Amino acid sequence: MDDRKQGIKLFGFEINRTKKDEEAVTPIPSGSVVPPTDDDGSGYVTSPAYHYGMHLDIYADLQVKDHADLIRKYRAMATQPEVDMAIEEIVNEAIVHPQYDESKIVDVNLDRVEVSESIRNRVKEEFDYILKLMSFSERAHDMFRNWYIDGRLYHHLVVDKDNLKAGIKEVRHIDSLKMRKVKHVKKKEDKATGVTVVDKVDEFYIYTEKAPGNCGPGSAGAQGAQDIKGNAVRLSNDSVSYVTSGLLDEMRSKVISHLHKAMRPINQLRMMEDSLIIYRLARAPERRIFYVDVGNLPKGKAEAYINTLMSRYRNKLVYDQSTGELKDQRKHMSMLDDFWLPRREGGRGTEVSTLPGGSNLGEIDDIKYFQRKVYQALNVPVSRLEQESAYSLGRATEITREEIKFQKFVTNLRLRFAKLFTGILRQQLILKGIITDSDWVDHFHNMIRIEFYKDNHYTELKDAEVMRERLNLMDQSAQYVGEYISRDWVMKNIFRFDDKEREAMKKEIEKEIASGEVDPDKHEDDN
Repeated sequence: MDDRKQGIKLFGFEINRTKKDEEAVTPIPSGSVVPPTDDDGSGYVTSPAYHYGMHLDIYADLQVKDHADLIRKYRAMATQPEVDMAIEEIVNEAIVHPQYDESKIVDVNLDRVEVSESIRNRVKEEFDYILKLMSFSERAHDMFRNWYIDGRLYHHLVVDKDNLKAGIKEVRHIDSLKMRKVKHVKKKEDKATGVTVVDKVDEFYIYTEKAPGNCGPGSAGAQGAQDIKGNAVRLSNDSVSYVTSGLLDEMRSKVISHLHKAMRPINQLRMMEDSLIIYRLARAPERRIFYVDVGNLPKGKAEAYINTLMSRYRNKLVYDQSTGELKDQRKHMSMLDDFWLPRREGGRGTEVSTLPGGSNLGEIDDIKYFQRKVYQALNVPVSRLEQESAYSLGRATEITREEIKFQKFVTNLRLRFAKLFTGILRQQLILKGIITDSDWVDHFHNMIRIEFYKDNHYTELKDAEVMRERLNLMDQSAQYVGEYISRDWVMKNIFRFDDKEREAMKKEIEKEIASGEVDPDKHEDDN
């Protein structure tokens, strides 16, 4: 019997649904009604049939406008001085070029991958080959900066169709404005229940040689968006490397950059700076106020009398830098000119007074406040904004909390950016037949690690401080080893070694004793 129709038996009675209730229950379909989602921000296009032209029309009308305008806003924000300084702080911490050794900017770590040594060597060779194709040693800074600003990074993987086993021949960068990922969702109706379920999701990329312009109504950009259908090229999912920031907007439909949360502080900072300049220009000079006694003159003659005095006493000579001449501009009047006010008979006589300039022109605390807000929005320590703050290298206890948070933020950025290398490496290994797709899922996925060359002094200080404390604790507990605690306990709880590290350490100690590098008597005394 169907579980929905099966009743509940209590005390000899059976409780069942009524016929009306059974008709109200939605039958369970055999498939899912929700398409799969991820964090790539690609647009979904749903249609009952698969038609190439249909995707392009909907994509051009709904996706390109917001997508292109958003990237342009990010790039315009990156040109602001404060934002550019913050971005450089982040990029310089994430991408470090080795100077005094032969280390690489990035390297692959296969310690957790359970494969043969020959495959390990092949994987490392292919990884170095990919870095060479990308010219990563020369373009690392620009690539990371572009990815951070745009929130996405595209590369076209060029292969030889006649010889796929030769692997990737070239890796070409694609402007984010010219590329868009699209997911076409094909649905079908479940015959048993009548519910529309997802049958297939086809992913591909749309490349347009001409980037969409400003897509306002009637603009040239809107016309360009309409013409995408005729100028677009479809690229397969495997031929493009696509890495995003991992951030989505509130509707989870568009990829956003890490600069997105700094939009408001940046706009506020620009407005405050503009208003400060306007205020200083308007209030900086001292101006005179003329109270002119016009007696019993009629209004028309009084105004003519005042204009005569104004033209007589006004001094509006301007120096022209291009010609080196003095120009008489007394026919113009601005807010910086003197004020002329008539005074009727019965009041005081003619008087000249001075209107003082602004008294708080040197206060820029509000500007500094919004500058700090910009740095806080970008997760950069505010202390790096202040050029007069000294850069000191002391004990780990002197490191500020902001620097520790910043170091963790950069680490997260590196982990996300590392998907660029793992995605291209996967395609290269599969094309050359070194591994299969199932091998990548079973052995390499979530096991392969991309390590960046580090030059963060705060991280080194913190690690050195932790090791110093562990060694001090070990010295204090050495007298209890062999009586209350064991050497394995010290290695596990004080030095925090795992099982593999403890076994490796024991073998190294035995090797050093056998080679005579360590005095065996001293080693026995330690036991």
